[in-house]
Amino acid sequence: MTTTPQLTPGAPPLAPAPVIPSIRRRGREMGSSRLRALDGLRLLAALMVAAYHYGGRGGEISGSWGGSAAHQFPTLAPYFAYGCLGVQIFFVISGFVICLSGWGRTLRAFIASRISRLYPAYWAAILLVTAVFALPWVAYKALAPSEVLTNLTMLQQPLGVDRVLGVCWTLWAEMRFYALFALCVVLPGATRGRVVLFCAGWTLAAAMAQAANQPLLNTVLMPEYAPFFIGGVGLYLLHRYGARDPIAWAIVLVSWLIGQHYAVAGLWHAPSATAFSYRSTAVIIAVVTLGFALVAAVALGKLHWANWRWLTVAGALTYPFYLVHEHLGWVVVRALHRDLGLPSYATLPLTVALMLGLAWLLHRCVERPLTPVLKRAIDPRRR
Repeated sequence: MTTTPQLTPGAPPLAPAPVIPSIRRRGREMGSSRLRALDGLRLLAALMVAAYHYGGRGGEISGSWGGSAAHQFPTLAPYFAYGCLGVQIFFVISGFVICLSGWGRTLRAFIASRISRLYPAYWAAILLVTAVFALPWVAYKALAPSEVLTNLTMLQQPLGVDRVLGVCWTLWAEMRFYALFALCVVLPGATRGRVVLFCAGWTLAAAMAQAANQPLLNTVLMPEYAPFFIGGVGLYLLHRYGARDPIAWAIVLVSWLIGQHYAVAGLWHAPSATAFSYRSTAVIIAVVTLGFALVAAVALGKLHWANWRWLTVAGALTYPFYLVHEHLGWVVVRALHRDLGLPSYATLPLTVALMLGLAWLLHRCVERPLTPVLKRAIDPRRR
């Protein structure tokens, strides 16, 4: 997950690259207002994931409710079960934003941008969740100090260390995408041809990795997540060069075709009385398609009317909300529903509201002061 950057009119010009004659270089002429809709989509994806964590699955959240979440929301739980697809929508948005952010930047500036964006709120969330879980009246297990310290690196998953934040597995996927994009596009310099080659090469390599079934290749190339990142990059090409780019459309189409396959393979199962929920193949495909379509609408300027200032705030809150909502949400649900006796349909929106309030505090007190300091420390030449 990443903050939607603004288009900079003074960015360096593109290096010459072979382009289709009818494609116009229009990305810089398009106003940043259209990207506010992308901020809104990011918050929508985060709320989808929150709905899944609070009412669309079993596990720890059942203990917070005092029983199955499906019993708390008999009508909504089957819909909440699809909320996990918000992660795939996040990845599509990330592909779009990272291509926008990395175009015309030096490798050092790109690295500074990503580290300063990800780590301040992440460190705060790690320490906050650890502190809350260590409280004697909170009935959740806190990790050992060594495991918490390892979590601060964001490399706990490949190191085999337990996670403080359940959602941080997606950050590990994001980091691998950043590394691939930085090495293949940012380091040599972004051009249309180089980005197209990156998308085509990664798509083919990911398919070969799936066939080879080698753990190292799967870790690096991420076959199950690659099509969503690549699809987002293809959508940025449409944003930059316009809708008359058949190669960009091909990248998006192939990514959607492969992405829906992995979504269905990972989330569908045969109907079973023992399963918490059942997801329809058709609905999984529809949600993935809707995610691609909404980002495409932003890329092509169809949502330029969504130019409300509050969407910028929504985009700023999305990442800290995503970090803290799951585990701290369990604590809040337990306190409101089991201890105070609030009904489930009041507890759910109140919990979301409280997590958004905490996200605002993290953004205001942690991200805003620390992000520029960390960015300047990594890239002192940046003003």
